[in-house]
Amino acid sequence: MTRGGRRTAAGRSVLTVLTAFGVLAGAALTGAAPAGAAPLERPGKRIAPGVTYREFDITAAAGRTRAHLLTVDLGDPHVRTGLLYPGAVAARATVSRLADTAGAVAGVNGDFFDITEAQHPGVEATGATVGPAVADGRVLKAAVPVGQRFGPALPPGTTTREVLGVGADRRARLDRLSLTGSVTTPRGRFPLGGLNQYALPQNSVGAFTSRWGAASRVRAVCGTDTDRAAACTTDTYEVKVRGGRVAGAAATPGSGSIPAGTTVLVGREQGARELRALAVGDAVTVTHHLVAATAKAPYAFAIGGCPVLRDGRPVSGLDDTVSAVRTAAGFKNGGRRLLLLALDGADDSRTGLTVAEEAATMRELGASDAFNLDGGGSSEMVTRDVGASGVTVRNHPSGGAERPVPNGIGVFSG
Repeated sequence: MTRGGRRTAAGRSVLTVLTAFGVLAGAALTGAAPAGAAPLERPGKRIAPGVTYREFDITAAAGRTRAHLLTVDLGDPHVRTGLLYPGAVAARATVSRLADTAGAVAGVNGDFFDITEAQHPGVEATGATVGPAVADGRVLKAAVPVGQRFGPALPPGTTTREVLGVGADRRARLDRLSLTGSVTTPRGRFPLGGLNQYALPQNSVGAFTSRWGAASRVRAVCGTDTDRAAACTTDTYEVKVRGGRVAGAAATPGSGSIPAGTTVLVGREQGARELRALAVGDAVTVTHHLVAATAKAPYAFAIGGCPVLRDGRPVSGLDDTVSAVRTAAGFKNGGRRLLLLALDGADDSRTGLTVAEEAATMRELGASDAFNLDGGGSSEMVTRDVGASGVTVRNHPSGGAERPVPNGIGVFSG
């Protein structure tokens, strides 16, 4: 059968064996392993060297749901992982298209994103993600303020800067990536408040580069640090910097592709006042970096989301009431083995999991750490059979067809 123009897996069989841990945790794997065994150790279908796929059922509080699991051996020299994205931060494509374009053998959807702007009439959603993003070792964007986040409420003590990434050392880890940067002008230096973000902190200046894409930058000045739905400010200013000098200015944020070598600075409130002091021809230097809270090795890729499991323990404050179709990523063996999980959205198995059950499921699968990614209609897993020209959509998207998304995690072989 086809979903969104892509093939989907068929011919599934279901067993009904509960594991001991699952009964206690409230989310039990069925059709996965006999009681007391480690479900992760059951062999799956080999997708490529070091990459396997399998599916199984989970019995949770809301009922039975089907899960799809990719296991990736990061220690295998033939395997690598990376960020799937459509070439720009503010752009979207289906996971199957992202995977096929990049030549991935498997992949899942990624971070939560700016999907609607119903609260701001006349403002278009950008499609840009909430959290930081790193692709091929290059910084794409930083995180929006917590109050501007799309998605379920964050657990206490977590932020929009949370990432799951794989370092140059080929190990997966959870971390935080914080923006540090500055704008230096003839009148002094002030901090940079954002980088290729759909929402800027109040009173700040954000930088937009060619990696942003062609989407309007108006959304960046809407909402507040605590209220995504708050009105857009009219106290704005935009400056284009080319070759280290101011090349133009405008009273409101613009749109359209940004040429390589050009940086567009968008200011709101106090940030706008800083930019109004500049004149065409003034020298301006913009610097920006993402600083990791814990990692020493640079990231080959990193993606935003929400931690749900750390060092084998669920993060405190996880929601245990709302069941939904979800996507998760986790790792075990000191970050040497990556687990990618996507739930099925078919009508007969779309009861889903709570976030707490998601954490319990990842722990039962052997993960020491796990990360919640975007869910609902975004949840998707694809794999490419040996010799196939394109990927197969393994789960049923809950919206009936693939939803275009801004990024995902890709698995590559060769």
